Amino acid sequence: MTMTANPVTLSASALKADVLRHLTFTLGKDAPHASVYDWRMALSFAIRDRIMEPWFASTRRTWAEDRKRVYYLSMEFLIGRLLEDATINLGLREIAEAVMADLGQDFRVLVEDEPDAALGNGGLGRLAACFIESMATVGCPAYGYGIRYEHGLFRQRFENGQQVETPEDWLTTRNPWELERPEACYTIGFKGQIEQRNGRDVWVPGETVIASAHDMPVIGWQGRWANTLRLWAARPTTLFNLERFNRGDFTAAAEPETLARTLSRVLYPDDTTYQGKELRLKQEFFLTSAALQDILRRYLANHTDLEALPGHVAIQMNDTHPAIAGPELVRLLVDDHGMEFDTAVATARGCLGYTNHTLLPEALERWATFTFGTTLPRHMQIVEQIDSWHRRAYPSRPHYVGIVKHHEVRMGELAFIMAHKVNGVSALHSELIKTNLFPELNRLHPGRIINETNGVTPRRWLRMANRPLSALISQTIGEGWEDRLDRLRELEPHIEDRGFRDAFAAAKRANKVALAGWVSQQLGISLNPDALFDVQVKRIHEYKRQLLNILQTICHWHRLRANPGGNWVPRVKIFGGKSAPGYAVAKEIIHLINDVATVVNADKVTGDLLKIIFPPNYNVSMAERLMPAADLSEQISTAGKEASGTGNMKFMMNGAPTIGTLDGANVEILHEVGEENFFLFGLTAAEAMARRQDPDHARKAIEASPGLQDVLQMIAEGRFSPDQPDRYHGLVHRVWHHDYFLVASDFDAFDRAQSEVDMAFAQPDRWARMAAFNTARSGFFSSDRTIRSYMKDIWSIPSAL
Repeated sequence: MTMTANPVTLSASALKADVLRHLTFTLGKDAPHASVYDWRMALSFAIRDRIMEPWFASTRRTWAEDRKRVYYLSMEFLIGRLLEDATINLGLREIAEAVMADLGQDFRVLVEDEPDAALGNGGLGRLAACFIESMATVGCPAYGYGIRYEHGLFRQRFENGQQVETPEDWLTTRNPWELERPEACYTIGFKGQIEQRNGRDVWVPGETVIASAHDMPVIGWQGRWANTLRLWAARPTTLFNLERFNRGDFTAAAEPETLARTLSRVLYPDDTTYQGKELRLKQEFFLTSAALQDILRRYLANHTDLEALPGHVAIQMNDTHPAIAGPELVRLLVDDHGMEFDTAVATARGCLGYTNHTLLPEALERWATFTFGTTLPRHMQIVEQIDSWHRRAYPSRPHYVGIVKHHEVRMGELAFIMAHKVNGVSALHSELIKTNLFPELNRLHPGRIINETNGVTPRRWLRMANRPLSALISQTIGEGWEDRLDRLRELEPHIEDRGFRDAFAAAKRANKVALAGWVSQQLGISLNPDALFDVQVKRIHEYKRQLLNILQTICHWHRLRANPGGNWVPRVKIFGGKSAPGYAVAKEIIHLINDVATVVNADKVTGDLLKIIFPPNYNVSMAERLMPAADLSEQISTAGKEASGTGNMKFMMNGAPTIGTLDGANVEILHEVGEENFFLFGLTAAEAMARRQDPDHARKAIEASPGLQDVLQMIAEGRFSPDQPDRYHGLVHRVWHHDYFLVASDFDAFDRAQSEVDMAFAQPDRWARMAAFNTARSGFFSSDRTIRSYMKDIWSIPSAL
């Protein structure tokens, strides 16, 4: 049985009537006095109306056929703007644009008026958003569970080149895509004590809050299926203390509400303090407990046998943040439903899957037993029971392996032990999980670790973000490739046609012209659209090596100054990304990039041969501008440190060749596109590990590289910080003496690869061929393929379509 896409047949007159009806009756405005906000909200409500029927129909079918559901738990869902995305998936983009033009409104202006939902930070959250959309597209019944952050991560701005964090304000106006569900609310406890009642341990929380649901429908391609993203907001159990208020203690009277709202106020609070650590643990439990209570409530509405739960429920933990799901599900089954402990563990494991996203041990999350036990005392007991159970079940387990070790609760090990499947997100990453991250657990549980290479949704990242290229694709191979991205291979014969290559290059140039206009408007910097647009946008972290990029940029600038009349390829270096507020080194790298940009962009000697831009507050909407305009994709992480990456896939899809290391999904991109269409450099993961065994590796690499020596000397002398010459002495010292991420060791190879880029870009027809092959061979990286693989290998769920 399939579901038809009735919204696709919507007439322009009907949509216009709906927009005007919402303008009048939902927003209380008439057309002559309506603002851009009013028109955008009216159109959003009219489009949302068209989502309701497939959403209801999908839900009814799932209930009627008693289908197994996926429940995707993630601290982040970086969904971006939804208005244009919804019109694309419903097939209403052109109709909506025409209707609004008829009403005197520019559709593009309305789209730009929508704030980005501040529900994530980087790749983890964007992957979750791509996955929930792909689940709807392929007909996988699913709920996404997250937190409805009021202020998200933070809004980034620069003051004198330094990152400054201010609150995001995406919820200061009404969100037209969400529906409040006051009937779906659950009590979440913290702290307190354990009491013995009738021979059983009973948790009596010392603090409680209410998790209140807000639903957002997620529509798949052509409106054939829709799923739900359910976000939890925290409310106080006791709203207001009137007695304290009447005594004049106004602040204390509102304290319960203030404390509750703190839980859903900010994503990833700074955890350099004990209070920050406790808040972060509370957030993770808040999300997980609310989701699990909701899952069990839904299951028990139609079933009575909780031991059969794995046949109807698949719970995917997106990284270690929801790893508390194992002990919390055991607690609910044992304490609330009377199940025996061993049976509860087996039932929970049958439901739970764990996606690992990092090879950095510090990112796996470890909680001090004091913090964990104080905040979640019953769960501390259960975690210790699970650890003891696992040790008894696997007596060959080494003594140094376990969940509770050295006064810490290890969330990675907890997630592994409580999941029936553990997956990495690229082929290399999955192998490194087996050999480097969890080697002992892998030996105890052979076959548990599998690979599910990441993907991205082509509806947003190609069809919507890159209209010139998507139009060329449809013109060349026909319609219908958006949910069958392997069809992009059909472009390959056309790449041999000079006319197609010229059209491909023209589409790219149109995107570059559009980006140059935006940069001029936002930053006041004029860009040459015929220059090479070289882009590195991602979270600022030492392993992602923005430092390597800016050091090589300085080296290139130094060469330009020495011979400004040379036959150089003009280049625009584009950076984007945020540093965690407490990550001092990453913030210093941001400062250095901005200081270098100030000097280089004002240099009359080099002029338009080199520009550096770093637009603040990188988010999904900025990515949708940058990626279609990129000529070169910078994926230069230290080999063995990036789990996968998804930006690399988006750039590839949009026709930007990669300069990169053999890390993460770069390995698979290289396999798909071929060495002739990829600029490879740097140490392999094995070579990187071997290099670190030499304590003098950095000094030796620097002494062997005159170019790097010059760059470090310029920075150390204050060439880019004349007001404070010693500003970057700490960074320079790290490169010389604490270069764990091997910036110095890879510098010369990176510099040579950049020269190869220049030589290729100087041949426009060769570059157009390379760019087109990247797009043509990107079909493997559709998140639809990834989700179908999860459905088969982990969730055991057939498609409803």
